Amino acid sequence: MKRRTAFVLSGIGLAVAACFTGVYRFLRQPKFGALPTSFESFKNCSHFYDGIFHNTLPTPVLTDNSTFIKAFARSMVTDKIDPVPSTALPSAKVDLKQLRLDIDTIIWLGHSSFYIQLAGKRILIDPVLSPYASPVSFSTKAFEGTTPYRPADFPTIDLLVISHDHWDHLDYPTVMALKGKIHHIVCPLGTDSHFLRWGFKKETLHALDWNETLKLSNNLAIHALEARHYSGRNLNQNKSFWASYLLQSKNYKIFFSGDSGYSPHFKEIGNRFAPIDLVLLDSGQYNDRWRYIHMNPDEALQAAQDLKALNFLPAHIGKFSLSMHPWYEPFVWLTQKATQANVRLITPEIGQPLQLSKRIPAQTQWWTVAMQKQKNEQSENFHSKT
Repeated sequence: MKRRTAFVLSGIGLAVAACFTGVYRFLRQPKFGALPTSFESFKNCSHFYDGIFHNTLPTPVLTDNSTFIKAFARSMVTDKIDPVPSTALPSAKVDLKQLRLDIDTIIWLGHSSFYIQLAGKRILIDPVLSPYASPVSFSTKAFEGTTPYRPADFPTIDLLVISHDHWDHLDYPTVMALKGKIHHIVCPLGTDSHFLRWGFKKETLHALDWNETLKLSNNLAIHALEARHYSGRNLNQNKSFWASYLLQSKNYKIFFSGDSGYSPHFKEIGNRFAPIDLVLLDSGQYNDRWRYIHMNPDEALQAAQDLKALNFLPAHIGKFSLSMHPWYEPFVWLTQKATQANVRLITPEIGQPLQLSKRIPAQTQWWTVAMQKQKNEQSENFHSKT
């Protein structure tokens, strides 16, 4: 009996050891990047202390003092209504290499990814061109039809901009495929450690603190600004910073919020840079449990007002399901409230080029066809069962 018990316990011990070894090896893969090995470059950052980065305001990631494991388990047993489109979403595709560089242009690539031509420079923001935004291919899959572009479609990139290191913003396969095309990278403090592990040259990396500026030319600068979020690609959180950005040329100012909860920093940025010609704001994947790190559409509209935006293009929507709400809800919510809020809402299809102006033409509500088709299918299924 004792021998059998010892045998069973030994087997359990070996299984646990194998499990831990497997997890360790998995987390050591290159795609997880690397943590900073020195804090020397952070010593002047007032938001870095106790070994991690902090927001200006207290910002619990989960408001109910839960954990990600509990939140994930809860999401698995909670019914979601239309988290994913039942049909392919419409998108456009143009030859990016043939776009005139003297015409200031923006293309939404889905979620929080943007391709921008501004002041003669090609800029790529938080590109996720993979079919999923996760360390594993079976999780967080892109909606059908939302990835019309591949890395090979892009010309030389003068500047890659990364807001933080989460998987739906810093995509390892994408940046590695673009590696030979990228001239410079702007990222928050500590995020450059990932790129150094991936073999990018140190002289191409510009890790910025909030309120630091990099001048790209006599006619173009990028300002790293505040955001209210957190970071981490593995079990270690907030070892690198997060940021929003403002691109400023002689003709236009474009603000990108990155991932951010609502806070007074939007009004502060608006007071400093207003009017801002175009704002790209976190507007989806919201939930009351994480309301401090993502904005719902009402908060995004308020942020657009705070920023004194001439045009507002919503981000963090339309490609991945990372919350409980229907995929189309942010679009519907924003279109219903934008006029009342006196905010000019811009909703291009993924991949559709928009020429920058002080008043960008309104776009069609392209999501309504897929949304209505999904509702009709549900109605037909309901009636067929009754």
